[in-house]
Amino acid sequence: MKKPILTALIIAFVSTPKLVAASFLPPDLIDDFANILSWIVLIAMPIGLIAAFWYVHIMPEVIAKRRKHPQQDAIHALCILSLFFAGLLWPLAYLWAYTRPTMYKLAYGTDKYEPLDKEHQEEVK
Repeated sequence: MKKPILTALIIAFVSTPKLVAASFLPPDLIDDFANILSWIVLIAMPIGLIAAFWYVHIMPEVIAKRRKHPQQDAIHALCILSLFFAGLLWPLAYLWAYTRPTMYKLAYGTDKYEPLDKEHQEEVK
């Protein structure tokens, strides 16, 4: 006799309608969250993507300066040109930043770019 009553109570409990939300937020905060998310997608994401695109395009120049590449100015120019050619020249600039010119050491005695200090610049003038 207890089993049919217990079964009826379980069925009644399971079949009663409940307030269900399809979001992790309360219903009054859903619109505010959607507004914040839309501003992030429309404003912050493009700015972040542009900054990442710019950083990737100047990376060969940064590598060349860190490694004291003797042709770092030309690598900088190629990085800027790559921006206008939709990034097609960027792999060349990246490879160029990691290579050394073959005849530079023969001509200048070193394969690193060493800028002249102020005393030697005055002597050259």
